[in-house]
Amino acid sequence: MSSTAIDYEGVRSFAGKVTGDLAGVSASVLAIIGDRLGLFRALDEDGPATSGELAARAGVAERYAREWLYGLHAAGYLELDRERRSFSLAAEHAEVLARERAPFFLAGCEQLVVGGGLAVLDRLTEAFRAGGGVPQTAYPDDMTEGIRRNSAAWFEHQLLQQWIPAVDGLRAKLEAGVRYADVGCGAGHAVIKLARQFPRSTFVGYDAFEGAIDQAERAAEQAELSDRVRFEQLDAAGGIRERYDIISTFDVIHDAIDPAGLLRAIKRGLEPDGTYLMLEWRCADDPAENVGPFYTLLYGISLMYCMTTSLAHGGAGLGICGCPPATVRRLCAEADFSSVRELPIDSPLHSLYEIKP
Repeated sequence: MSSTAIDYEGVRSFAGKVTGDLAGVSASVLAIIGDRLGLFRALDEDGPATSGELAARAGVAERYAREWLYGLHAAGYLELDRERRSFSLAAEHAEVLARERAPFFLAGCEQLVVGGGLAVLDRLTEAFRAGGGVPQTAYPDDMTEGIRRNSAAWFEHQLLQQWIPAVDGLRAKLEAGVRYADVGCGAGHAVIKLARQFPRSTFVGYDAFEGAIDQAERAAEQAELSDRVRFEQLDAAGGIRERYDIISTFDVIHDAIDPAGLLRAIKRGLEPDGTYLMLEWRCADDPAENVGPFYTLLYGISLMYCMTTSLAHGGAGLGICGCPPATVRRLCAEADFSSVRELPIDSPLHSLYEIKP
């Protein structure tokens, strides 16, 4: 034990911070419950409610509704009319908690962290001791569904509005007709969004996980796009059998078991004049500069999912902050790409790169 004198004011201050962090975990658990049971939507769509009124709307027990309401009022999520004892969800808060695919919707992120990541806490703790990791198949549906819901807002509000226009001439090429592949397509949201917008182009989505492909195929059928959209289960690091004018990876490379092999496969899968679009989390080359609540969240998600699922298969384990600009340039140079250009998008979350073969 250190003999350094303890500053108990500093102890109190730090204990207050940890209490705040623990309160955040509690608020997130309450938010997950509200999301699962539609409690936020009930307040947003039908207005303020007492605990009894909310219980009747949502079909839940009043005593549980009451504790939930007061808990999230304490957290600053809900407003309380003290005279009537009714609770309301401000429109600004509803954008974050109740309105699926709104630009700042975060209930999906709550779902993947609390409902997914903490579900494998015992296995993750063992990986700390023994090495290795937790395979993707060990996670409950909350993790993959949370990822899908969280990323949906990006594709709804940034794909066509920022990412595609950021590349000179790309929209015109898509309008004229190109062959486009999205690697790590997940549930196919980006592919379907692009296919609707650019009817002269054809699209393929690749993903290593069967469940994601099943979701994507159902979504394409519902959108009546199966004539121009195809999804295929494939570990693309092993090779992409066809050639494309455009290939994209949106929030994929840092998760890859073999990121170097995946980039080499993408390079071989591009036409000589093609374009590779890489989206990754915005982070600093020096991880010591990644500080604050946003990066605390990212490193936590990385430990709970991104890094450990790669390490589970003997992979690189880059982690969610594992693709800063210098690393992107190094990996692309090693894969023999000719140029890498970071594009000027207005986002505090992501960096987007135009990469040429």
